[in-house]
Amino acid sequence: MKLGRLSLAMIALLVYPHFLLQSGGCTTNWRAEEQKNEDEFTRLRERMVRDQLRGRDITDARVLAAMLKVPRHEFVSGSLLDSAYDDSALPIQLGQTISQPYIVAYMTQALELQGTERVLEIGTGSGYQAAVLAEIVRDVYSIEILPQLQEKATALLAKLGYKNIHLRTGDGYMGWPEEAPFDRIMVTAAPEEVPQPLLDQLKVGGRMIIPLGAGSQELVIFEKQKSGITHRRTIPVRFVPMTGKASG
Repeated sequence: MKLGRLSLAMIALLVYPHFLLQSGGCTTNWRAEEQKNEDEFTRLRERMVRDQLRGRDITDARVLAAMLKVPRHEFVSGSLLDSAYDDSALPIQLGQTISQPYIVAYMTQALELQGTERVLEIGTGSGYQAAVLAEIVRDVYSIEILPQLQEKATALLAKLGYKNIHLRTGDGYMGWPEEAPFDRIMVTAAPEEVPQPLLDQLKVGGRMIIPLGAGSQELVIFEKQKSGITHRRTIPVRFVPMTGKASG
């Protein structure tokens, strides 16, 4: 009598159940552990939003929803997973950092996004800020000067399913003139002076937030109107210096 594959498998399970379980015949345990980890990260994200953002001055519902959704732990190294939702910046690669969650939320809220904007980000870094923006706006154009970071961010953002983030390697001082003008611009590295090309690529009625300063730094918001450009200083911050320089 011939036995089908299913019958043979059933006999093997009855005769050698311990062997099959030990050799990977059951995936229940690791799947349960994976789900447990995801549940814990969700809990930590909820606490981050409650304590670090709502507990301060972040009130924009769109920003809070984005911060609650984006898995920050995906953007940090494995050795820092336990700190992924801490109230602090964390190192990534090549001397760069992923910003403190509050600063990410503060800068995003400061842009006063409505959801239809095209946003230019200078300094992709890990890709976390781009992901937060992409949860809110129509399109994000992000420039990173370091190819290794740009390649890693591109792979991660694709894995997470973002299709409205456009990335390139280049000098952030020069912006992205082929896609200009932009409704909003966010700079996540600190130049000593405001790059003029970025102001030129900002739409009339647009807004830019940028950390300025060589030693001590402040976040400065620029608004562009037909009558000219105004600015106001906000909070002290510490960002890595902006590398690259516009020619001319």
